[in-house]
Amino acid sequence: TFNASNLSSGVYFYTLSSGDFKMTKKMLLMK
Repeated sequence: TFNASNLSSGVYFYTLSSGDFKMTKKMLLMK
């Protein structure tokens, strides 16, 4: 789960990695 209650609005980048697999995604958080 992702808890965004303590984050401000903006654009966040997060990386999912598993073994030799890596994926970076962009998330837009609006409050």
